[in-house]
Amino acid sequence: MTDPFKPGIDELLFLPLGGSGEIGMNLNLYGHDGKWLMLDLGISFGDDSMPGVDVVMPNPQFIAERAQDLVGIVLTHAHEDHIGAVPYLWQKFRCPLYATPFTASVLRRKLAEVGLEKEARITIIPMSGSREIGPFTVELITLTHSIPEPNAVVIRTRHGAVLHTGDWKLDPAPLVGETTDVAALRRLGDGGVLAMICDSTNVFVSGTSGSEADVRRSLMDVVGRLKNRVAIGCFASNLARVETIARVAEAHGRHCALIGRSLWRMLESAQENGYLTDLPRFVTEHDVGYFPRENVLMICTGSQGEPRSALTRIARGEHPHVSLEAGDAAIFSSRVIPGNEISINRLHNDLIRRGVEVITDHDEDVHVSGHPARDELAEMYQMVRPRIALPVHGEARHIQEHVSFARQCQVPEALAPENGTLIRLAPGPAEIIARVPAGRLALDGKALVPADSEAIRHRHRLSFNGVIMASLVVDAGGRMLAPAQVSLEGLLESEDAAKAIARIGKAIADAIDELPKAKRSDDAELGEAARLAARRWYQKAFDKKPVTKIHVIRV
Repeated sequence: MTDPFKPGIDELLFLPLGGSGEIGMNLNLYGHDGKWLMLDLGISFGDDSMPGVDVVMPNPQFIAERAQDLVGIVLTHAHEDHIGAVPYLWQKFRCPLYATPFTASVLRRKLAEVGLEKEARITIIPMSGSREIGPFTVELITLTHSIPEPNAVVIRTRHGAVLHTGDWKLDPAPLVGETTDVAALRRLGDGGVLAMICDSTNVFVSGTSGSEADVRRSLMDVVGRLKNRVAIGCFASNLARVETIARVAEAHGRHCALIGRSLWRMLESAQENGYLTDLPRFVTEHDVGYFPRENVLMICTGSQGEPRSALTRIARGEHPHVSLEAGDAAIFSSRVIPGNEISINRLHNDLIRRGVEVITDHDEDVHVSGHPARDELAEMYQMVRPRIALPVHGEARHIQEHVSFARQCQVPEALAPENGTLIRLAPGPAEIIARVPAGRLALDGKALVPADSEAIRHRHRLSFNGVIMASLVVDAGGRMLAPAQVSLEGLLESEDAAKAIARIGKAIADAIDELPKAKRSDDAELGEAARLAARRWYQKAFDKKPVTKIHVIRV
């Protein structure tokens, strides 16, 4: 069968399957001359709408069905929302992986956790390097971000150059890694750029994002004023922040401890590639208790209030080795990711109840973003001067604002991509030519299921509405041989539940007695009559509509 979406030799296509209309879960495809190239394959995290789900990722069905035409996956940098789905989804493609040395080190550890380290081979592209991948020539341009080795990717075809920025900012003093290769960006712009696919996270933020050097100065001052044990929450991947905190600890005569396995794994990857090799030895969580409280500075995972993270367990008094007490301090050196406000506020309150002082970026300058604010976006457009702007890495409101901003920056064409919009970049004006299937997969235990699957929707209803379950034992004619066995889950306290169970049992018996004889001989009819009777009684009594399940046992 002919593939209607197979890219022609005379066209260049762009297709986001994740990260357009949301922050996280990046998956972007470029199509040309019968082949596809993927940039990034990331995850996001579950929320209250998906109970029991911690990890969410793009549904790659479109490209999985065309895996034979996928020439490779290029990873812009090592953040979870750009590489986190590779261990879960790579077997659907089994294609080459391309990354810089540090990103490859981080990814190898992830692949090893699922037993794919030998099968999923990673080809290293050095910083500022290039590679021929199928009909695409890929070149890397060094940028700055909150992790080592972030790269913009230049994709060259016969139709010209496309700049895919990945995540970036313009930081004159990133402290870890190189500064942005402004000269390369200017050369690219001078040579002509067909399109720029660009980060939209901070498009509403005026000015610049600030420098990591500014955070170091501020943390030096803040920690210097604190007298007891201090914990600093930050992202494990923000190695510039980790180095800053280690230097702050050293300056104030404190031992720096890493609390959380992901911090140790990230440190190992960094040191394999020559980063953070000249710092004092970090203390483990097992040894923290041996030092006086005023001589410890801890770096902790869990700044977003993740349920099983180090900071959350410390705040609840559940961590086996580490504690915070009245008079101690917790500094949150990270941004609030949209959707995490409730869990972060809960974490703050748990700490405050223990008498811990909580310090955030609203109180002190303890964090800068890794994404460009408006002045940086304007400077990037001035350097690159693309014909087409395609904002990604943002919610719908970010992307629409970025389209407007790009036009203010004199970009001739600007479109607002959504996941599943197939966009022709060349030839001719950029335009959306089709919409293809896009969606989300949820990691439910060890299984990958559609995020909108019946199982997850049903679990969500259960979490809000509770459940009534009843078992009926009837004879061949549908007469009840014993009272219905009814149980309530997530609905009432025990004393009220006992009364409700008795009345629900009676409502079920009455409904079955009133059922015509022919329907009583049909399990489905009998079960549905019992279900409606139980649910209607509960709705009338308590104005709620619980999920109701009936089991019919005929003897």
